[in-house]
Amino acid sequence: MSRSISTLFLDIGGVVLTNGWDRTMRQKAAESFDLDYREMNERHHLMFSTYEQGKINLDEYLSRVVFHQERSFSRQDFKDFMYAQSKSRPEVIGLVRALKTRYPLRIAAISNEGRELTIYRIRKFALGDFMDFFVCSCFVHYRKPDEDIYRLALDIAQVEPENSLYIEDRPMFVEVAISLGINGIVHTDLENTRAALESFGFSV
Repeated sequence: MSRSISTLFLDIGGVVLTNGWDRTMRQKAAESFDLDYREMNERHHLMFSTYEQGKINLDEYLSRVVFHQERSFSRQDFKDFMYAQSKSRPEVIGLVRALKTRYPLRIAAISNEGRELTIYRIRKFALGDFMDFFVCSCFVHYRKPDEDIYRLALDIAQVEPENSLYIEDRPMFVEVAISLGINGIVHTDLENTRAALESFGFSV
C-alpha cells in the first residue's frame, strides 16, 4: 500500500513535539506566576480558539487572559515561560525522518496552534528540515475538527484522500480525516505508530 500513499500529514503537538499550551502547562504557569488558575483557564477557553485561528496575536490573547490587570512580571517573562514548555519528541522525529529518507513522501503538518507559538516551534525544532509545508490553523483560519482544514491540506498537496495518511494523537480528529477518505493512525506511542505504519506498507 505504501506505493499508493504519497503524502503523510502529521499533527505537531502530541506527535513530533509536546503540546504548545495545554492544561498542564497552564497549571504550571499559574503556580509559577501566582495566578488564579480557575480564572485564567476560564479566560483561556473564551479566547484560545480565536488565537489559534489567527484572528488575534499572542499579545492580544495575553491581554485578555493574563494581563487584564497589573502583574508583578512582564509579558516577555510570561512568553518566555510559554515557549520554554515546548519539547521535542526525538524518537518520533527520527521515525519521520527515516520515512522521508526511505520513501518518496511529501510530509506536511495539519495543526491547531497560534501563530507565535507555531513559528517558534517550527524554527526551534527545525521542523522544516523534514516537513514540506504547514497547514496550521493560525495561517489558514480553519481549526480542527473543521473539515475545511483537511480539504485545504489535500488541495495544497494536490493529493487524493486515499493517497494520504494522517497521524494524530486525538482520536476524534483522526475520525474526521477518515470520514473524508484520508487514511488515519491514532498516535499513542512510538511502537504502536510504527506497527500501524507497517500495516500501510511503511517499514522503518
